[in-house]
Amino acid sequence: MKARVNRWLSSAWAKPVWCCACLLPLVWLVYAAAGDLLGANPAQALVRSTGDWTLRALCLVLAVSPVRLLTGLTGLARFRRMAGLFVYFYALLHGLSYAWFDMGLEWEDIARDIAKRPFILVGFSALVLLTPLALTSFNRAIRALGARRWQQLHRLVFGVAVLAVLHFFWMRAGKNDFREVAVYAAILGLLLGWRVRLAWRSPLRPAPVMVSRVPGDWPGQVLPGARGTAARSGRNRPAESTPATGKGE
Repeated sequence: MKARVNRWLSSAWAKPVWCCACLLPLVWLVYAAAGDLLGANPAQALVRSTGDWTLRALCLVLAVSPVRLLTGLTGLARFRRMAGLFVYFYALLHGLSYAWFDMGLEWEDIARDIAKRPFILVGFSALVLLTPLALTSFNRAIRALGARRWQQLHRLVFGVAVLAVLHFFWMRAGKNDFREVAVYAAILGLLLGWRVRLAWRSPLRPAPVMVSRVPGDWPGQVLPGARGTAARSGRNRPAESTPATGKGE
């Protein structure tokens, strides 16, 4: 069964299916806006919905590595970059919805609002931190930055997760409704806690960063939990990857 799922994940049409699935929330929002299905305050509904889908996509991208390691579904690594880019995509839509529908694209008012309201400042900071991650989510960026610096840069996603939950918490503080906040905080806390536990139990040397030979694949990072296995077996390269040496894309 596992081999069959991995073959499906490695198939040529798996990525287009995944991309279409990630675009479904946007399709629904466009359809709902055109059909006047967003309620009495459609602008607020768009801002809220794009923020919700940003958090969901963030949970999804952080879940790829644990699920991949625990289940042995190695083909999931192919979808990590696309999931990460959709986090930025929905975060950008969230920011643009706020700037357009709430603030009327008045940039001076937006700047004052960011400085005045802490939850806006925190959300804006998360978007800023996501930007270099999106801009360096391709193979050539690893070679330009070097594996170690690329790894350090992409650890910013953990800070983004904390800021995203804090942004949501402060936004809901006015309504004194923290149920959804608690759900997202629990999921992200579990995913981050898994990584802390794994790093604590793993050797202290950094894991190698690999560059995929498969066009469009995520520049795969060897999971910390796989270090010991690779060292014992004398192999540190996945089947479809090569070290970031600067040869090939």
